[in-house]
Amino acid sequence: MYICSNCQTEYAKWQGKCDSCNEWSSIEENPNFVDKKKGKKSKSLGKPDIVKPVKFSELSNNDSKTPSFEIKTKISEFDNTLGGRILPGQVILLAGAPGIGKSTLSLEAVENLSKQNLNILYITGEESPTQIKNRADRLKLKLVNVSFFPEMNVNAIRNYVASNRSKIDFIIVDSIQTLYSPNVTSTTGSVSQISESTNELVNLAKGFSIPTIIIGHITKSGDIAGPKILEHMVDTVLYFEGDKKYNLRILRVKKNRFGPTDEVGIFKMTEDGLKEIKDTKELFDPSKQSEPGSVFSMVLEGNRSVVVEVQALATKTYFSIPRRTASGFELNRLHLLLAVIDKKLHLKTQEYDIYVNITGGIKVKDPGLDFAVLWAIISSIKNIQVPRQNIFFGEVGLTGEIRKVIMQENREKEAKRLGFTSLMTNKVIKNVKELK
Repeated sequence: MYICSNCQTEYAKWQGKCDSCNEWSSIEENPNFVDKKKGKKSKSLGKPDIVKPVKFSELSNNDSKTPSFEIKTKISEFDNTLGGRILPGQVILLAGAPGIGKSTLSLEAVENLSKQNLNILYITGEESPTQIKNRADRLKLKLVNVSFFPEMNVNAIRNYVASNRSKIDFIIVDSIQTLYSPNVTSTTGSVSQISESTNELVNLAKGFSIPTIIIGHITKSGDIAGPKILEHMVDTVLYFEGDKKYNLRILRVKKNRFGPTDEVGIFKMTEDGLKEIKDTKELFDPSKQSEPGSVFSMVLEGNRSVVVEVQALATKTYFSIPRRTASGFELNRLHLLLAVIDKKLHLKTQEYDIYVNITGGIKVKDPGLDFAVLWAIISSIKNIQVPRQNIFFGEVGLTGEIRKVIMQENREKEAKRLGFTSLMTNKVIKNVKELK
């Protein structure tokens, strides 16, 4: 039998594309399949426990088997993404590209947890305890009540936790790709191993009511490495994003059973570790002199209003087909805005190579950025300086209409707090034709 690593659909023979999720090259042999015709018997599970249905009126808000305490990491940007607290038995999957800062964030959280007299078990699969100690010393972290367990066998981890339950209040697993189960015959890091190892850790966390953070990697396509079912097994999925060439990091919530999914955490990577950015004033320098092609915009990251700087450069093209390059902004959206400029303002953008960049390495999908990008392009083409006290946000329609954006009042309030005196929105300019 064969199985799809993305959606777990089984097939009797191999094929190149999965019919269920349309993924290519995701079907591989299922090592857990047992052919009943060969006479292999499954292991006896014993007599099952009798479970009776419970009426809604008999349910209680408090489960006597689960402790009622809540845990906070004391890192406000991290806690906000988790709904303000971590519950007993909650399993959190922290995913991100290699080297983005997942382990650094985990170590800083461990330091704050240990200061609350919590005993932390740090399962190290990728690095040795000595390497982690060197990193902690470089970040000037004081890790007390922390035990490093260099073990990759999930059965050994389960046995250790079961025999030392009274000494363990929190578990960190770094990372899930390094763990393996002897019950699975495939190699470490395979789909089956990751799925089985995660299942064991989830059962362990739920059975002993131990909060657990599992660190995972993401692929080049931006998905979590491993089967898609991995995200369904855990309670919370966090994505740690950013460009390693820049110091800005954003923690996004993709799934959270115990809190909202529209929260984000903003961090700045420094020599001393991750620094929380609680005030968006730190993301830009308002005293910087204005230049053509540079404007500010207010975008939404989760439910937070964040100011970003949009830069555009228009140069005379030497090619029959002009170049269009966008960093941090959707390229198809850029083509749409250029078409609006051509049609409504009669500017021949086909004579220019257009480059658009969102500074800081941040990727923005907010349509409220349209007006700022359009202004930056026009500013660069006409070589006009835009005052630094101006800020632009609004969605641009195909007819040239400037539309109201989501949470516009909150954006206006935040922009005024940051010192912007001129708000260029749909309230000021209704259509791009007015820019003439």
